[in-house]
Amino acid sequence: MNKILITGHQNPDTDTITSAISFSYLQNALGKNTEAVALGTPNEETQFALNYFKIQAPRVISRASDETKEIILVDHNEFQQSVADIEELTILAVIDHHRIANFHTSVPLYYRAEPVGCTQTIISKIYKENSIEIPAAIAGLMLSGIISDTLLFKSPTCTQEDIHAAHELAKIAGIEVEKYGLDLLKAGTNLSNKSAEELLSLDAKSFEVNGKKVRVAQVNTIDYDDVFSNKSNIEAAITDQINKEGYDLFLLVVTNVLDSDSKILAMGNAAQASEKAFGIRLENGEAFLKGVVSRKKQIIPQITEALS
Repeated sequence: MNKILITGHQNPDTDTITSAISFSYLQNALGKNTEAVALGTPNEETQFALNYFKIQAPRVISRASDETKEIILVDHNEFQQSVADIEELTILAVIDHHRIANFHTSVPLYYRAEPVGCTQTIISKIYKENSIEIPAAIAGLMLSGIISDTLLFKSPTCTQEDIHAAHELAKIAGIEVEKYGLDLLKAGTNLSNKSAEELLSLDAKSFEVNGKKVRVAQVNTIDYDDVFSNKSNIEAAITDQINKEGYDLFLLVVTNVLDSDSKILAMGNAAQASEKAFGIRLENGEAFLKGVVSRKKQIIPQITEALS
């Protein structure tokens, strides 16, 4: 039986890596031959969860067609966010909670997208629908994905379905949600050993709007100075990426996970679009966004409209 690879998006976050793991376990329990892989190494938050539940990180790949012809995508669908040779593969399934864009297949597939805060919430339903028991460690990883993507239920993307799934998974994993959740989020805010280039790649996504190439990178912190005290180096690194990749807008979103607010740094020839998008005035490229934490719901749609 040929192996099917299951992967999340580039610059993987906790939801994307843990979703690949949990969905691979489910598919294997249903008789498939799958392997969870990643398109980058885990960040510190994700590694905290993997260490806590004693599960090895998926191996990292850059291409897939040299070892398989079939792939399943979790936590993304846009081709520019996926494995480099995605167009050479047959996509068997997609499990996602994002918008659908730049996506096409030559054959029918299983596609499940729901407007919830986390891919793991959808996967937990699929476990139930197939009467597959979730092991404690897998449940812990699934819970970690929900906590991460919803910022411990504070994100506007969070739904009652996410909260319900999280508490069910916590019971299976034997975890107290609030305590573990804070420890997990704080693990992801340790930026002391990160270079400017690493900060910009921790959690970043690219997309195009009306011919404009946009890059949105997000960093979680408990102190904005952890990032902005290094502003000159960050600006140099952003300029380098703009020159290399041709971004019209590079938006760095620094989110305070305790206060649920963000500061942004906008650069590029379309940087002023962020003023229109958020109704703010940039000062030295910076602005404060009260109550903004969700890239998917509070940033990308607004940038898309401003550039359209």
